[in-house]
Amino acid sequence: MSAIGEQAAQLQREWETNPRWAGITRDYSARDVIGLRGGVAGDHSVARRGAGRLWDLLRRPGATPSLGAVACDRAAGAAGAGLPAIYLPGWQAGDGSLAGAGYRGQPPHGNPMPHLVRRINNALLSADPPTGAERPDDGFGPGRHPTPVVADADADAGSGAVLGAFELMTAMIEAGAAGVRFDDQLPPGGARADLGGKVLVPTGQHIETLTAARLAADVLGVPSLIIARSGAHAASLLTSDIDERDHEFLIGERTAEGFHRVEPGWYACVTRQLAFAPYADVLWLETPAPDLAVARAFACIIHSQYPDKLLAYCCPEPVTGRTRRDGASIAEFQLELAAMGYQFHSAIPAGRPGPPEPTSEPGRLARDRGPVYA
Repeated sequence: MSAIGEQAAQLQREWETNPRWAGITRDYSARDVIGLRGGVAGDHSVARRGAGRLWDLLRRPGATPSLGAVACDRAAGAAGAGLPAIYLPGWQAGDGSLAGAGYRGQPPHGNPMPHLVRRINNALLSADPPTGAERPDDGFGPGRHPTPVVADADADAGSGAVLGAFELMTAMIEAGAAGVRFDDQLPPGGARADLGGKVLVPTGQHIETLTAARLAADVLGVPSLIIARSGAHAASLLTSDIDERDHEFLIGERTAEGFHRVEPGWYACVTRQLAFAPYADVLWLETPAPDLAVARAFACIIHSQYPDKLLAYCCPEPVTGRTRRDGASIAEFQLELAAMGYQFHSAIPAGRPGPPEPTSEPGRLARDRGPVYA
């Protein structure tokens, strides 16, 4: 057997026997991966250790709260206060007040998020305690495992989406991302700004995006988590009717731009997520307000077909009035979500910038009370 054949056989055994890859579908072979690897492999230790830490957290009982939209200069303080993970929403990469100094001109891949991921990781690494300093009992934390950073891809799902997803996932891992979230919508901005990012791509096209991201991680040999989110609960447009799985949601009309009109709703959302499940490590549910009924229905449907699939929950908008929650009810809400199987919770509103916060207080809130839904 050739050297490439031996490496491919070893990689195939890894996929078949390691519990990390249970339930994951790859539409390519181990030989394809080995053929794409260069002669000298990079270590990518920040992403590798962060991904391992994140996977361990998500497999433990309970939930992993994360802090969304944390500024670079507050990342180390939040992690030092006990925050298990940091989540970077897509809009943050373009927000100078949170991202810090950005690229001059057009960033690589047309996406500034890898730059922000690198800055956050650099802030965390620079806060490592000196050699010999006291370490956490579990062996993780500053100096051993950086706080896992999960980032939105906001990848362009249009023309060239597969190559774009491959290159963007590569850049994310090189920047130290432990997990990357891919949405099944065209990103907002540019010529589509008036559509608010509510245009879906065909189900099969997004599966190709998830597959390309997985291939990039496999080529680099880093187990960064692939996270899938669907915007079908609110999106009313679809770029193409090429995929038969999308036909039941078509309402027979087209816009002047050529988009197909579709019926939005939670049924459409969970139907798409069932299709994405074999290609993703985590399925992400996002509701406009805390909603246990939707969360429970979503989890029950997903777990009826994929009982071990990891779930994430996010509520990106602030909660007011009768739904405002105090510390005790937030903790109860978190426990109920965890009991349904939602192991990752996004804390601070992730849809738009939040108010300034003291350096360590957000971390304490996320650690002690769970995600901040109010």
